[in-house]
Amino acid sequence: MQFNVRPYVCGALGRIDTALLGKLTAAGPKVWPALQSDEAALFSSTPLPPYHRSGDAYAFAWGERRPKTAEEDWITVAETYETPGLIGDGRRVALHTGGLGLVDVYYVRLDDAVYFSSLIQPLLTLVPIEIDWSAWASILQVTFPLGEATPYTEVKRLPGASALVWEHGRLTTERRLPRWLRTEPYERWISPQEIVDLLDHVYSEYDGLPLLVPVSGGYDSRLLASVAKARGADVESWTTSPDDGTDTDIDFARAITRELGIPHRVIPQDPASYPSDAMEVARRLEYLTPHHAWYAPFAKEVHGAGRILVDGLAGGPLLKNFMVSGAALEARTQAERSAAVLGSLSLGRPSQPFLSKSAAEWMEETVREQFLATTSMFHGHRAELPLSVLHTRTVRGIARSAVNLVGPEASFLAPFIHPEFFDAALSVGVARKHQGKFYREVLHAANPRVAALPSTNVIKQPLRRVPLRSTAAPARSYSHRMLEILADRIPALLSDEMHEVIAGGPDALTRFNGWNDRFWVRGLVLFGLWLSDFENDLSDLAPPF
Repeated sequence: MQFNVRPYVCGALGRIDTALLGKLTAAGPKVWPALQSDEAALFSSTPLPPYHRSGDAYAFAWGERRPKTAEEDWITVAETYETPGLIGDGRRVALHTGGLGLVDVYYVRLDDAVYFSSLIQPLLTLVPIEIDWSAWASILQVTFPLGEATPYTEVKRLPGASALVWEHGRLTTERRLPRWLRTEPYERWISPQEIVDLLDHVYSEYDGLPLLVPVSGGYDSRLLASVAKARGADVESWTTSPDDGTDTDIDFARAITRELGIPHRVIPQDPASYPSDAMEVARRLEYLTPHHAWYAPFAKEVHGAGRILVDGLAGGPLLKNFMVSGAALEARTQAERSAAVLGSLSLGRPSQPFLSKSAAEWMEETVREQFLATTSMFHGHRAELPLSVLHTRTVRGIARSAVNLVGPEASFLAPFIHPEFFDAALSVGVARKHQGKFYREVLHAANPRVAALPSTNVIKQPLRRVPLRSTAAPARSYSHRMLEILADRIPALLSDEMHEVIAGGPDALTRFNGWNDRFWVRGLVLFGLWLSDFENDLSDLAPPF
């Protein structure tokens, strides 16, 4: 991992133990001091000048978008620029995340100090390595951790719109309501053309810069490509297989880019390289999600493209009720609404029991409690449904491809989370967005010819089937090795039926070709890899079920 466009940072605040700080700075990428005082220290892998300095006051930020002058409060920086930072005034020091928390800030608390890092691994040199079962429950059930959880009990992730504060000789945690929660977005009857105009405005900040819009067969990428082309941007498009068994995205992308007149390239994938891709992505994402192994060859090509990647992050929840079911829309109570959203985010029932009965029951209850705690601040909000998806799945699962696989080597642009666009899209009521109606109107306003082309969001024609990389022989062999480790070290986790499958060897996994089966396997394989990689560090693996 090369920290080219976003630096690796680490540091501490509070009553700092210099020996522990030295251990932290030595454990990760090479860093140099950006700030050193009795109560705060900040180190960076590249020069990191403050965006504000006056007397005892200072302000640092290390996201790709950073302020140029001091802001009134840290939450303004967080929600406007989606960047973490460190702000002090001589009396008070605040380590804050972005409004959504896209860029990771991990930390451990030891006595009266907090030690923080962009990566989890360096922090593990400061604390015992102990399994956080609740984190693994959510990684397996919803494919990402919830709240502050990481796979390790002692290491936490600071959520969006949060800050760790040192003031009056003590540490506190501040949770602020970001802009979109402080002021509830009322229905302004934003028109589809206004949405297109707002995207055009976002692109104006990147005029003259070469862009790369990865077009798939869905709505988000064709909208972003259409608006970029209409603006006259220097734009190329690449597509790769999402390993969904159809490769419809590639066929549809060719039609879209041909209609727009955008140069198009298909990034090939090799089934033989799937195990190494899966392991590399899992380790790079620090075992936080089973997603994105298919994205590895694409991300590596982007690193050398010399173009800013334009990512459709958050488009689905903001514009077409993605992951918002009819049951959630029709729910009459908060409990029904929360259960419906969690149901949409959770993996479906597999073709056979993967987990033991006790493990499945414990996991379901644990994840439900975590989800309610994580989303409680949205309850009763007009945009509760899309925000519940954005602040969980989007931030902790889906965003990792752009933030942690494309970045920090290459820049990415996420137009849909630009403040003006985000607020406008969030103001559109969920009823207008139901079943993609509003989004189709936006696409028509952007380019009616492209809007009329087939989409993976609405597939009416027969699908051609192609072999899956993730279930080919090399992948089965790798998956089986990891499942054997899991079955050996935590046998109580798996059902008797799953133990029988594992005993049948790699080819027994050929029965798992359905969507839900594949993701259950990927999650368990990720867990097995983590157990293998930390084999010598984990002592107590007794499960709580």
